Amino acid sequence: MTSPTVAIVYGRVSPDAPPDEQDALVQANAVRAALGRLGYRAIDVPLTLDLGVSAAVLRSSAPLLAFNLTETINGHGRLIHLAPSLLDSLGIPYTGAPAEAIYLTSHKILAKRALACAGIDTPPWAAAARGAPPFPPPYIVKSIWEHASIGMEDSSVAGDPSALAAEIERRAVREGIENLFVEGYIEGREFNLGLLSAPDAAGQQVLPPAEIQFVGYPEGKPRVVGYRAKWVDGSFEYGNTRRRFSFPPDDQPLLAALAHLARACWDLFGLRGYARVDFRVDQSGRPWILEINANPCIAPDAGFMAAAAQAGLTIDEVVARIIADTKGGIH
Repeated sequence: MTSPTVAIVYGRVSPDAPPDEQDALVQANAVRAALGRLGYRAIDVPLTLDLGVSAAVLRSSAPLLAFNLTETINGHGRLIHLAPSLLDSLGIPYTGAPAEAIYLTSHKILAKRALACAGIDTPPWAAAARGAPPFPPPYIVKSIWEHASIGMEDSSVAGDPSALAAEIERRAVREGIENLFVEGYIEGREFNLGLLSAPDAAGQQVLPPAEIQFVGYPEGKPRVVGYRAKWVDGSFEYGNTRRRFSFPPDDQPLLAALAHLARACWDLFGLRGYARVDFRVDQSGRPWILEINANPCIAPDAGFMAAAAQAGLTIDEVVARIIADTKGGIH
């Protein structure tokens, strides 16, 4: 009997791509190996903006489903929703969040508007423009579309309007001012909570929460997970930005509140399969949602997989759970 085919869909990665894009290949390799152990035949379908070519490959291979690992297309995070949209047009079931949820969560301002309308706390924000935002400093400059902390350096945290203007000017050279926004910087603790579809229609499982710790950071250095912390091996930030999963009893009410908020985000955006919600908790103990990550990275060294391991789950079990919650169903 022929094994059922699963198409692994991701943005094509050029040989000279930066490490944040190369990570798509690491994910694809891990998922391909897991699919093989689960009894599937995997084929790779790297996407470019010539979607007709990818559509032809998908039609000819007639996969049971597509495992959507797309994070960029042609190096642009703003195109991430094209992958599930293409799969919808072809009638191919696919893993993870539907196209609408991918679009809403990848556009950070739209996501923040949805959170605010739902009464869920998210830091104040404003368009990147000349003049001070209508909320007090400190500020942090972020990309509207891009993930993986692209462009984020220490200077992205600005303590006053003049520093903010300089940072917007720096970032606009590469990213374009229309692709940036300003957020109120929350001084405090940072947490990530992963969610994974639970078996037997039991909803979703909140994985053990992780706190990001900024070890040995000198006074005045912003405590943010910037690009160097994620991707520049050997840098101070890479070596000193660590996660922990053990917490004292006093933290249990906070962790329960974070889990409740993470589930609320899952429901609000109609997420599927797996997700990750990023929080800051201010010095009064109030949680603020920074981002909702639909289809987060599941490379072996990613935070989501670290949390899954804390829950006693292997990559094979994670992949099987994600497949079981496939959009469109498996026939």
